Amino acid sequence: MDVILGLVRWVVIIVLLGVVLFRIFRIIRPFETGLVERLGKFHREAKSGLNIVIPGLERIIIVDMREQVIDVPPQEVITKDNVTITVDAIIYYEPTDPKKLVYNVGDFIQAATKLAQTNLRNVVGDLELDAALTSRETINTQLKLILDEATDKWGTRVVRVEIQRIDPPQDVQDAMNKVMKAERDRRAAVTEAEGEKRAAILTAEGRKESQVLDAIGEAEALKQVADAQKYEKVAIAEGEAEAIEKVFDAIHKGDPTNDLIAIKYLESLEKVADGNATKIFLPADLSATLGSIGAISELFKDEKSDDLAESSEDSDKSNEDSDKSTEE
Repeated sequence: MDVILGLVRWVVIIVLLGVVLFRIFRIIRPFETGLVERLGKFHREAKSGLNIVIPGLERIIIVDMREQVIDVPPQEVITKDNVTITVDAIIYYEPTDPKKLVYNVGDFIQAATKLAQTNLRNVVGDLELDAALTSRETINTQLKLILDEATDKWGTRVVRVEIQRIDPPQDVQDAMNKVMKAERDRRAAVTEAEGEKRAAILTAEGRKESQVLDAIGEAEALKQVADAQKYEKVAIAEGEAEAIEKVFDAIHKGDPTNDLIAIKYLESLEKVADGNATKIFLPADLSATLGSIGAISELFKDEKSDDLAESSEDSDKSNEDSDKSTEE
C-alpha cells in the first residue's frame, strides 16, 4: 500500500513539474512573435525560439506574422444608375506591428470586414453598372489604398484586394445575355460574310490567273507557229537562192551564147505566165535581153520568108506544067 502511494506521489510531482516547465519554457516558431505581459502590463516582445515566462507573473500572447486572408461576405450594392448588384471580395493582409494589432483593435477580422463592406459600397456606388462590370481592377486598387491607410493604425498592411464576383439582378442578367448572344450572332454573321467574300475573291483571282495563263499559252503557241512558218519560208528562199546561184554558175561556166540565153528566158517567161503570179519582176538589163529576142525574131522571120519563097516558086512551076498539058 505504501508503495502504491509512493508511486502516485511521484506521478503527481512529475505532472506538476511538467506543467510548470511548460508554462515556464515557451517555444515560438519562426513566423510567430510573442508579446509578454507582466502583471497585466506589456513587458517585452519575445522572438522566435525558446523563451522563459514566469508563471503567475507573466503571460505570453502569440501573434502569427504570416500573410492572411479575410473573406468579405456578399452584400448588395446600388450602382450609380440605380441597379442593385451583389458584390463580395477577399482581403489579403499581413501584420507589421504585433503590439498595435493586439492592443489597438479588439477584433481585427471583424473590424476589417466591416470596413471593407462600407468602402465597397462607396466605391462601387460611384460607378454605373457597365463600368462596375468592366472595372474590377480599378475597384481593387481603390479598395486596397483605402483599407491599407485605415488599417495602418492597427499594425497591418493590406497586400491586395480581389473582387470575387459582381452579380446583377436576374432580369438584368437575362437582358445582358440576350445582348451578348445577339453580338455573338452578329460577329459570326460578319465572320461568315468575310469568309465568303474572301473565298469569292480567291476564286475570281484564280479564274483570272487561269485565263491569263491560257492567253499566254496561246500566244506562245502562235509565236512558235509563226517562227516555224518563218523558218520554213526562209529555208525555201535560201534553197531557191542557192539553186539560182548554182544555175547561174552553171550557165556562166558553160559560156552560152546570147541566143541560147534568150531562148531560155522566153521559156521561163512562158512558165511564169502560166502560173498564178500577179507580178513579174524583169531583170535590170532588159534592153539587152530584148535585143537578143529581136535578133532571134528576125532570124525566124528570114527563115519563114525563104520557106514562103520556095513554096511560091514550087506553086508557079506547078501551074506552068498544068498549062502546058492543057495546050497539048
